[in-house]
Amino acid sequence: MQDLKKPVTPLRFDPLSKPKGWLRLTLACKNSFKALFWLTKNEAAFKQELVLLFVALLVLGYWQIPLFQSGILIVSILFVLFAEIVNTAIEVTIDRVGQEIHPLSGLAKDLGSAGVSLSMIMAAVLWISVLFSHL
Repeated sequence: MQDLKKPVTPLRFDPLSKPKGWLRLTLACKNSFKALFWLTKNEAAFKQELVLLFVALLVLGYWQIPLFQSGILIVSILFVLFAEIVNTAIEVTIDRVGQEIHPLSGLAKDLGSAGVSLSMIMAAVLWISVLFSHL
């Protein structure tokens, strides 16, 4: 058991001891999957966007459109997920720095949210464009 009276020395990042080669790739994948699992468990918006991706995959499975267009439509949904990940990263970083209310903290969170909204508009434009080109 750790002595609570003794100060804890924080761990420091050492750029010289970074892993290389396959170990770096393996650790990067492990950390990415850990983050995706955390998002799926803790972020309602990310869960909703995963459902959107699943529905998009089902729709594209039945919709007979060229492969390139299907790819573009899937990438548009993946971009929404990407924007949500970046937005969440901004939010948790701001919360890590401090819980007090500050205008710049609010602005950073609002800008992240605007990025997600813009990615959704881009996806909607692509889906509507492809839909109308096949009517």
